[in-house]
Amino acid sequence: MTTATTRHGDRRVSPVFVGILAVTAVTGWATWTGFAAQPGLAVFLFVTAAWLVSLCLHEYAHARTALHSGDITVGAKGYLTLNPLKYTHALLSIVLPVLFLIMGGIGLPGGAVFIERNRIRGRWRHSLISAAGPLTNVLFAAVCTAPFWLHALDGVPGGFRNALAFLALLQVTAAILNFLPVPGLDGYGVIEPWLSYGVKRQVEPFAPFGLLFVFALLWLPSVNVVFFDGIDAILRALGVDDFSQACGHALYQFWKGTPEICTISP
Repeated sequence: MTTATTRHGDRRVSPVFVGILAVTAVTGWATWTGFAAQPGLAVFLFVTAAWLVSLCLHEYAHARTALHSGDITVGAKGYLTLNPLKYTHALLSIVLPVLFLIMGGIGLPGGAVFIERNRIRGRWRHSLISAAGPLTNVLFAAVCTAPFWLHALDGVPGGFRNALAFLALLQVTAAILNFLPVPGLDGYGVIEPWLSYGVKRQVEPFAPFGLLFVFALLWLPSVNVVFFDGIDAILRALGVDDFSQACGHALYQFWKGTPEICTISP
């Protein structure tokens, strides 16, 4: 088995990740109970910590799938410990996504763990490794929206509901952006094994600029409107109303001032 050469210590959950989980749990409790003197600050910390958890799980999914597909080096690189500091591009994987979250409330796809693709045999395995990350965001979005589409919101405090709605928006955004078939994003990694050698050679030089290209497009008002209308349609189909999304975003950016209606529990 491919896991036989991976030491137990290479798979031990990092204290860094445990710490992020602890912050998520404590601030989630503070948001639920209204214990925090400033509800916006509690929502900010809860959503940011939960977003970091999802980023770690996204990269872990890539690495774990690669391990079982033949790349036995991912353990020694620390990718299986869920430690965000072990990523090949910590700036792209953690810092930039959190920065974009704070500035604009958008789920930015992170960087990637380094997979030794020459160890992987079979096009389906290559595609699955690339798809594993954004599929984690899809699963995270399903968990966040479960109280909405299960109609289980009775007894859920307004602040916590709004925080979940905003977190779901981030996960849906990240999943869709990641699945775009643009060089440098996971969506392209899914289809790349099925492309001809000539096409891959032509596309390869553009891979470092794929994400920049996507965000340049999103700056265009017409593209931006269509993109976020699609996000809203998905969230509404999952039962997440526009009010909860907007209030979740407003509570998150508490330094801008939160509308009073968003601080009142129904």
